[in-house]
Amino acid sequence: MFNQAKNIRDKYLRKEMWPSIFCTGCGIGNVLNYTLRAIDGIGLDIDDLVFCSGIGCSSRLPGYIDADGLHTTHGRAIAFATGVKLSSPDLSVVVFTGDGDMAGIGGNHFIHAARRNMDLTVICINNFNYGMTGGQVSPTTPSGGLSTTTPYGNLEQPFDLCRLAIGAGAPFVARWTMGYPYETISAIDAAIRTKGFGFVEILAPCPTGFGKNNEQREAVVSWDWYKDNTITRTELAELSPEERSANTKIVIGTLWQAEKPEYCERWKALVESLQDED
Repeated sequence: MFNQAKNIRDKYLRKEMWPSIFCTGCGIGNVLNYTLRAIDGIGLDIDDLVFCSGIGCSSRLPGYIDADGLHTTHGRAIAFATGVKLSSPDLSVVVFTGDGDMAGIGGNHFIHAARRNMDLTVICINNFNYGMTGGQVSPTTPSGGLSTTTPYGNLEQPFDLCRLAIGAGAPFVARWTMGYPYETISAIDAAIRTKGFGFVEILAPCPTGFGKNNEQREAVVSWDWYKDNTITRTELAELSPEERSANTKIVIGTLWQAEKPEYCERWKALVESLQDED
C-alpha cells in the first residue's frame, strides 16, 4: 500500500499548492495521506466527492485535493456539509475539522448531524489546542495541560469526542493516532462506507502549538507520549475488571458500530409518500 505514494500524489493532489503550510512534525499531512488512500482503496470517483472544512490548520486540507471543496466559516463545516448532502444525496461528503473548530464553536452542528444521522464522514484532527491561532486552550486540552491561555494548567475537563459522538447517535465512531496508519485508513474506509454519520477522531501532534508548551516540541517525544498514553480497545479488554476501571489512558480503535436509518433516505421516503397521496 505505502509504496504507491507517487501515484496517490499525482492522482489526487493540486501540484500548485505545494509545499504545504504544515509545521515539521505536524500530523495533518498524515491524515490527508490516510484519507486519500482510503478513498483510493474504495475506488470512489473523486468527482463524486465534496470536501468541507471550517477554520484552522486541519481545515486547509480540501485546498490540497484536486476536487470540489468548501472552505467555510469557523465551526460551520458540518452545517455546510449537511446542505451539500441534502441537495445532492448521491455525493460522498467528507468533512475535515479540528478539535477547536468542531467541538468549540461548531459543537451544536456536530451533535445534531450525528443525531439526525446525516450521511457524512467527519474526520476530526485532535491536537489538543487551537494550533493555527497561537496554541490556545481548546475543548479537548487535557486537564492540567499548558497553553497560551492556560499558562498555569487547564482547570477544565476535556471533551471525549468519541463518547460525545456515540451519545449523540453516530452509528460509526473510531479513534486512532498517527502510529496506526493501516488501522486509521481502515477506519476512514469504514466511516465512508457507513450509511450515516461516520466519525473518525485522529490524535495528531502539534509541535508548534501544544507541543512547545508541554515539552513535546520534538517529534519523537510527542510520538512517545501517544504510545504511553493510549491503549487499544483490544488491550483494554484483556485487562482485569479492576485494571479496566483504573485505566486513565485514551482508548483507541473502533469504539462503536451500529445500523440505523439515514436522514436523507428518510427524507426521500417522506417526500415520495406525500407525492403518492396527491
